[in-house]
Amino acid sequence: MELRIQPLDRVLSISPGANLLEVLREHQIPVSYSCMAGRCGTCRCKVLAGDVLDTGREMRRPQDGEEATVLACQTVLGTSCTIEIPEPDEVVVHPARVLKATVASIEPLTHDIRRLRLTSTRPLDFSPGQYANLQFGPTLARPYSMAGLPGDDALEFHVRLVAGGRVTGHIAQALAVGDAVRVSGPLGSAYLRRKHTGPMLCVAGGTGLAPILAIVRGALEGSMRNPIHVYCGARSPRDIYGMAWLQALQRDHANLQVHAVVASDAPAAGQRTGLVTDAIAQDWPDLGGWRAYLCGSPPMVEAASLLARQRGMAPAHIHADAFYPGVLA
Repeated sequence: MELRIQPLDRVLSISPGANLLEVLREHQIPVSYSCMAGRCGTCRCKVLAGDVLDTGREMRRPQDGEEATVLACQTVLGTSCTIEIPEPDEVVVHPARVLKATVASIEPLTHDIRRLRLTSTRPLDFSPGQYANLQFGPTLARPYSMAGLPGDDALEFHVRLVAGGRVTGHIAQALAVGDAVRVSGPLGSAYLRRKHTGPMLCVAGGTGLAPILAIVRGALEGSMRNPIHVYCGARSPRDIYGMAWLQALQRDHANLQVHAVVASDAPAAGQRTGLVTDAIAQDWPDLGGWRAYLCGSPPMVEAASLLARQRGMAPAHIHADAFYPGVLA
């Protein structure tokens, strides 16, 4: 039985029932992974031919000409098959950790967004754009993106308060400086690709700005010279935040351009009206050779992804972890 690895065009002899990630690691095939338990999504790959069994969930069948996607850590090989692994030159391996952290500060950023900073005696290694699961109590847990970088003096998260939400209600009304928080991560595959040299499109909706801030800072502090275009979308001027941080970075880095876009008909000075996708469509007729980082609500992420593909961006160069509301929000 054989396993063919694309785009490396490697052929491996394998035994039925072997775990895909274990096979890749055994043969030193470069592949990203983190949690090893099917939660982080980092080891996602495509099945181009043959049959495999995804033991973590029901395998998504191909639709509209797409190949099936699986998580390598949860995949059992049943027949000879062909697997495509993403970008072997952009591999990140951050072993998943569970940290005991302490609340250092909670402060308002807007009327319904809080900045939460946590400190821990142990570091959390992650790539800009990834997220972690924060647990405030036995039934109070939600994923939030890191808004900073691993070398910062605290882990920073931006939390939008949801009416009736159990987790965000706890953060708004009960959580206090000095309280303990359990941090699990890192998770997510929409992290900064540092070897890309073309333009970068970064689109943030609401608290989707948190991972975008991390990605932008990571690129600039890593001396990436790519043109970086950031589009921040919100419902109204009072929902926009973080512009002072971005504008400070823009003053120091000529390759960074920042756009604030609000759906309201009464924008503040320097803001554009409409949807972020409208602004992008007006500015960029051709996105071939670009990479996109899309962070926010699923409708925004889906619309921006569709526009990027229509304007010539390769699907493999579109990176997104949409924010799905949960019953404990």
